[in-house]
Amino acid sequence: MADELTERYRNLLDGCYDCVDRIVLNAYNSLCYSAGGFRTWWRRLMDGSDEQLDNAHLMRMAGRFSRRVRGFAKAHHIPVIDCRRGEHKHEIGEEYLATHVVKRGLFLVLVARAIAPVWDVRRSRTGSLMLTRKTAFVNHYSFHIWDPEWGHITIKMAGHPPFGAQVILNGHEYVACRATKAGLNFSKEGNCFTQITDAARLASIADTLADKRTIGRLNQVCERWIYSTCLCFALDIQEQERTGFHYDYSIYQAEYSRNLLFVRGAQMEQVFQRMVDRTRARLDVRQVRTLFGTARRPHWHWKRRPRLEVVLETPVYDLTVFKLHFGKLTLKAYTKGEHVLRFEVVLHNSKELGCGRVLARFPQIVARLSCILERFLTTLDCVDVAFIGDQTLDRLPLPSRVGRIRVGGIDLNNPRMRAALSAVLALGPSPMGFGVARFRAKVHSMTGQSEADYTQRHATYDLKKLRGKDLITKMGRSRRYEVSTSSMHAITALQVLRHHVVRPVLAGVQAATQRDTQPKTFSTLDHTTNAYASTRSRSFRNSASPHEQHRCRSLSVNASGSAMRRGSVRASGLSGRILGPWQR
Repeated sequence: MADELTERYRNLLDGCYDCVDRIVLNAYNSLCYSAGGFRTWWRRLMDGSDEQLDNAHLMRMAGRFSRRVRGFAKAHHIPVIDCRRGEHKHEIGEEYLATHVVKRGLFLVLVARAIAPVWDVRRSRTGSLMLTRKTAFVNHYSFHIWDPEWGHITIKMAGHPPFGAQVILNGHEYVACRATKAGLNFSKEGNCFTQITDAARLASIADTLADKRTIGRLNQVCERWIYSTCLCFALDIQEQERTGFHYDYSIYQAEYSRNLLFVRGAQMEQVFQRMVDRTRARLDVRQVRTLFGTARRPHWHWKRRPRLEVVLETPVYDLTVFKLHFGKLTLKAYTKGEHVLRFEVVLHNSKELGCGRVLARFPQIVARLSCILERFLTTLDCVDVAFIGDQTLDRLPLPSRVGRIRVGGIDLNNPRMRAALSAVLALGPSPMGFGVARFRAKVHSMTGQSEADYTQRHATYDLKKLRGKDLITKMGRSRRYEVSTSSMHAITALQVLRHHVVRPVLAGVQAATQRDTQPKTFSTLDHTTNAYASTRSRSFRNSASPHEQHRCRSLSVNASGSAMRRGSVRASGLSGRILGPWQR
């Protein structure tokens, strides 16, 4: 593995593997998503006529879809469940798989309402058609299918024309099927391998999902089921051939994970919890969610066991989820099962990467996700383990140049520069870098300042000063910036020195100077001096006016004439304490 965090804890690991997790493909017929193309398709369906193209006939097609699905399911004893809003369909399918023995093919159908693009057909007075594309809540049918190569797959299809669909697959299911055929022994808990006899062979099988041959595998599994199991309820085989209805596929969502298999679960828990404690504030993590379970990890001493605040119905291990959000990308770290620590990148919309969405771009998307995940792990390691060079502190306050522009140095005593450094460190794991607007928004969110207090001009100048010290670099010719590994080490070290070394030392010195400390040993001269001073002090308080007493309290000098703290002076050559001037 290329990241520094995995290398740092390699001695504690039994192995590690990368795997593509959830894959969501959009299935669409490009002809039916334009008004003219949809009319052409309808004419092919209706023998060259579009007289029956209206909203009523489109609704009838949706009703025929529903009747065919329910009739087929009843004839083959396949359950059809109408789901309510908020229910997770995939979890219902997993629960059904856990309690039933299924064979190859369709085993469950779930029905729910969701938004989908549909056509609104209107006719003018002259009889001309006007098609308007809109979004509406329509019935979606989730066909849960068991495939011998991909395991549990789901095809979600809208019951209204143009019959858009989504194909949901899981890379861990594919790897599990391939590993079973290869004769590997493993134990699987949900979407994770918890016990592996040969981690290297399993990792090589998981790596096959990142090569170009996966494009053909994904296309084959979609073509195998979408026409014969799903679309056949809307259009029979003859209608599909007559109209030339064919799906194209694009990548909508994807997940990529790196799984570290620890030898001992207690060591994994300690490593991860300490990492979360040290990095969450520096990376500006707003919330860390922890679910406390009832099962004990092996080698965990009972005295170190945290108090159970929430007990789940099913005994599970403690689960801590560590999340960072960057637009349509989410970076996660959490424990999975007994010995597995998982780091994951979730792509909510492939448009965010800007490298294309068609199925042929799948290897490039996986490669980009792998780079993003490695940067996330390296950032966690840099923030967790800080380092700073010998000359950095001396060079920071000095002015520098960015091109031909001379900019000032970085003063760590300035709160604005400290906020800028904190914001840059929090944006360090950003996959696509960050611009001035995102940097300014991060400063506002971390400091609570208003837009008038920290303007665009301030943010631009602060970024220039950071560029002058090579703490951030420009990404090519764009207007976006990124933080290098050495810079993250240095910024973290500066923050640690400021907040955990310098500030506690100064606070301790200030508290010590304000404390009235007495000498541990007293000499004869000390007792005589204190007694004499106390006598003169009582006589002075009895004879002097209140104004004179107040004036004398504010004056305090030592034997050499330098100013000391109010109310007491320390004489040169005396170990005892001399009281105020009004006591002399």
